[in-house]
Amino acid sequence: MDNLVGTAPKDVLSHGPSKLLLDKYHWHSPDLGIVASYTPKEADVHDHFGIFRGVDQVEAFAQATIVSCGAFLEKKKVGCSYDDLKRIFIPIFIGIGPVSFHSYLEKGDTFVNIGHITFYKFRQMVCDGRIYKVPKGLDIDDYFKDFNDDRLLNYDLSKDFVLVAELSGVTGRAIKNLKKQ
Repeated sequence: MDNLVGTAPKDVLSHGPSKLLLDKYHWHSPDLGIVASYTPKEADVHDHFGIFRGVDQVEAFAQATIVSCGAFLEKKKVGCSYDDLKRIFIPIFIGIGPVSFHSYLEKGDTFVNIGHITFYKFRQMVCDGRIYKVPKGLDIDDYFKDFNDDRLLNYDLSKDFVLVAELSGVTGRAIKNLKKQ
């Protein structure tokens, strides 16, 4: 497989179902970045007035970028399955740079994470990117089918997308899982 499009996020990520904040991969250039979407569910906004919190947006972005892209590249390097990779490594969140929120998300609002890989070495990845609310009724797969590297780098989207957040320096690393080896 050349990229993550068509792969179910649950197959790639080691997060349990209640912590999985990613529905689908729409575009992926393995060495450059990714576009992935999520629609917050009732459990995601419970006790938060129907709002999908900023901390959850950061987690969704991290899952879509540093965890998904890192897993793809490591799987390719090691030459194993995602299940094997989940047994060998645990993804950890290391840090984040500035984050600016411009809007908010509610239950049922679909959003896309657009992440650009700025560093990858020794199972550590750093991504910058943005989160956009998707226009209601848009076929996301169709919209991103002709997306390309330049459009990713320039966040070249229709004005119908609403900028929700800008994230910098989202950093994670895969560490050896000493318990399952």
